[in-house]
Amino acid sequence: MTFERDAKTLELPWPFTGRENELELVRGSLTAGRHGIVITGPAGCGKTRLVTEAVRGTGWARVAGTPETRRIRFAAFAHLVPETASLHGAFQHLSGVRLLLVDDAHLLDDASAALVHQLAVHGRTRLLVVTTDGAPAPGAISRLWTGELLPRLTLEPLPREETAELLAGGAGGGLEPLTVNRLHRLCQGDLRLLRDLVGAVRERGLLGRVPDSDEWAWRGPVPVTATVRERTAHVLDRTCPEERETLERLAFAEPLPLDLDELHLRALEHLEADSLVHVDDQGAVRLAHPLHGPVLRAVAGRLRARRLSRTPEQCGPALDAERAALAGRIERADVRAMPTPVGEWLVAEGAPVPTGYAAVRARFARLRGELREAAAWAREGLGDGGDDPTCRLELALAAAQSGDMPTAHKILGGRPHGGGAVTRLATARGDADGDVEALTGDAYDAVRLGAPEPAAGRLTGIFAAHADALARGDGPALDQVAEELEERGFLLFAAEAHAQAVRAHRDPRAARTARTRAVALARRCQGARTPALSGLVLGELTARQRQIVTLAATGLSNRQIAEKLTLSVRTVGNHLYSAYARLGASDRGALPWLVELPDAQPA
Repeated sequence: MTFERDAKTLELPWPFTGRENELELVRGSLTAGRHGIVITGPAGCGKTRLVTEAVRGTGWARVAGTPETRRIRFAAFAHLVPETASLHGAFQHLSGVRLLLVDDAHLLDDASAALVHQLAVHGRTRLLVVTTDGAPAPGAISRLWTGELLPRLTLEPLPREETAELLAGGAGGGLEPLTVNRLHRLCQGDLRLLRDLVGAVRERGLLGRVPDSDEWAWRGPVPVTATVRERTAHVLDRTCPEERETLERLAFAEPLPLDLDELHLRALEHLEADSLVHVDDQGAVRLAHPLHGPVLRAVAGRLRARRLSRTPEQCGPALDAERAALAGRIERADVRAMPTPVGEWLVAEGAPVPTGYAAVRARFARLRGELREAAAWAREGLGDGGDDPTCRLELALAAAQSGDMPTAHKILGGRPHGGGAVTRLATARGDADGDVEALTGDAYDAVRLGAPEPAAGRLTGIFAAHADALARGDGPALDQVAEELEERGFLLFAAEAHAQAVRAHRDPRAARTARTRAVALARRCQGARTPALSGLVLGELTARQRQIVTLAATGLSNRQIAEKLTLSVRTVGNHLYSAYARLGASDRGALPWLVELPDAQPA
């Protein structure tokens, strides 16, 4: 695709995103009767940011270990206690500290580590101790959790959905889904690396505007920044010629693996022992980390790169196999995530994506509920002014299921691509009758619209079970169908089945549980707005609560709502709190799926 090169004005602040449950757990560890907590996790996963957010607005002191001061006595506490103090004296100096944040505790000198341990033993100072998984730590630190002095919270890398939410915080437009996927794949949850890469991509003018959208795309090589070099030093600094040659051959073989027999066996054994390569059961060898290949290619000389690089044409058979595998999964009603390295490599390289592959990939993503990603793949297939009918239909479907019917109609532009079905699906809303047609010619769309009768005898498997449960108004059966749909990867369909269960349940508690599950799944569906998800439960609210919740769902703050309705900010907050409790919502982010906005046109 061709992108407009003008990303100078794109700003990307880095708000605290996700980790709500972990944040509450850390804050809870600082309440009365608690002594603190140890937070561990891989480097760069946001541990320090989490604890800093947790102590915001409170009085606290901070110490941190560094590699350079590990041999200096009480180095971490130099601003709080004299270096010459005894352990007891240092402990006395800290008697007035009620909350202590200990960052990079694995790098503490032994005296500082012993002092932290003593503070934990006596329990008068609450401790937030941050350490990195896999890094050797002083025994006094590891005994904080092995000796059960403090509970331990292990942070997992930030998942793809929350990484996308973090990246969406940029002013002037967001990053398109395939770029988000690439950044998430390269960084593997390392937020420090993510910030560095995004900054470098922006500063070097590597972002281009996606045509007819407010999104930005990154194609081409990975910028080798200081942070990227630091993260890949154990690869770039290999001194053994055979090992470096093996790494480079694997890098330039991507996106395909090499056979075991094609490589230097002794070098490969050493690299495998250092977890730098992965050998599967069929003897195919790949680099273990997705960042290593792009970096090795980026630092190679031009002539070496020209000799070793694989061209998109050489990946043709593998791309066809990938397409067949995706189509087979769709045919078997199983759209769980699967590896697709060839298609992702083509996009990262900025190479044209064949329309047949792009259409199947778009449909696979749409069935998974990844609507923005489906649209992005469809745009890749349309390419520079292309007009493939299947890709255009997939683009329209993604827009329609996101509630953007004007864009869906504009994309179809009067072409015979099923535009009438788009209109019928939009206007049918939640009270569809037997005249409803499926958007793709599939009777299952009538079930999604709440009209199981037209689908009678036309569906099989889990889709037939969904139609049957809906026809019987069986709430528990609808929840069971939703769980199987989720297991098969159909997140949007699962959200809709749970939403239908809300209306079918006679037990209010079961309805609230189904609603909570529907909202949680819908939030993973990249802006989906369909009839089943819209206006789930406003009938359970008072008239004032409905009014306030609807305004909050449009993005207004409590103060703006208060000014609009001539209420106090506290009154607005109280109404929202009560509404959240009734709706099973935890925050404003859930409201678009619970509230049918006045200007929404669900599809």
